Amino acid sequence: MSFFGFGQSAEVEIYLDGQDARKTAEIKTEDGKKERHYLYFDGETVSGKVHVNLKKAGTKMEHQGIKIEFIGQIELYYDRGNHHEFSSLVKELARPGEMTQNTSFNFEFQQVEKPYESYTGANVRLRYFLRVTIVKRLSDFVKEQDIVVHTLSQYPEMNTSIKMEVGIEDCLHIEFEYNKSKYHLKDVIVGKIYFLLVRIKIKHMEIQIIKRESTGTGPNTFNENETIAKYEIMDGAPVRGESIPIRLFLSGYELTPTMRDINKKFSVRYYLNLVLVDEEERRYFKQQEITIFRKAEKQRKAGATSGHQTHRSMMQHTSTGIAHEPQEENQSKVEPDATENDEAE
Repeated sequence: MSFFGFGQSAEVEIYLDGQDARKTAEIKTEDGKKERHYLYFDGETVSGKVHVNLKKAGTKMEHQGIKIEFIGQIELYYDRGNHHEFSSLVKELARPGEMTQNTSFNFEFQQVEKPYESYTGANVRLRYFLRVTIVKRLSDFVKEQDIVVHTLSQYPEMNTSIKMEVGIEDCLHIEFEYNKSKYHLKDVIVGKIYFLLVRIKIKHMEIQIIKRESTGTGPNTFNENETIAKYEIMDGAPVRGESIPIRLFLSGYELTPTMRDINKKFSVRYYLNLVLVDEEERRYFKQQEITIFRKAEKQRKAGATSGHQTHRSMMQHTSTGIAHEPQEENQSKVEPDATENDEAE
């Protein structure tokens, strides 16, 4: 049996330099559970030791080489056979030969580029991991260890507020404003809603945070929408001239940074969706994209300037009492000079 490579086997452990003091971060698995892995950032060196421990003392293990790889890859769940690697580094730990005792190997990947944030979604996963391979005659022995990567952003120099006037002609006119268009993960959305004209009986209003995950390209693009948060703004009928404040804390929700066209495979975008329901259960809503970013913990806020962008468009109205999917918004306009594409980034 030893002749066929079955006589000896080994256990492999990967120890990362400084792991006892390194922070960990939580990330979802495919089945929705949560795991914690060591946290790294773009440009950080990934180094450590690989311990190969023989299971049977006094017995040699033949191998055709031992290597360690640092891999960043994107896995689309509908295309599981193909893993799209955007980063791949290899270090040879040992040349073909025999092992007669437990051995440790040092490795170092200097200032590794990690351009994207680790992500697990409904239809796609982006992961970074170390993979040790002991090449053997019949079947290789493989050990993997994941790490989590966070991408940090500075405060944007321009962070304009979002101001909109929306409504249905001669029935409803609302002006609403959000204080910014770009928010960090622990930020607070502050805004207000002002009723200019109310001729329909509104009984309920809420604001939603919608996450839209897009995979594929062109006609093969698939969108998966998830309502991350629902925040009730009002319960009861508003009157003309009434102003309602909004204060929504993002830290209580599981958000990721906005991710646009990651390696031309997927995107993750966030939208604020204002929903009104009248007494006949008809729904009106207006959606606005916001940008979410992760800021460095010790980064001070640069002087952000505030401006206003005004949008005029009609809320979508469905007489069946069920709102259409968010991506089908803005099918018609209230006024001839309405613009649909002037969305704040």
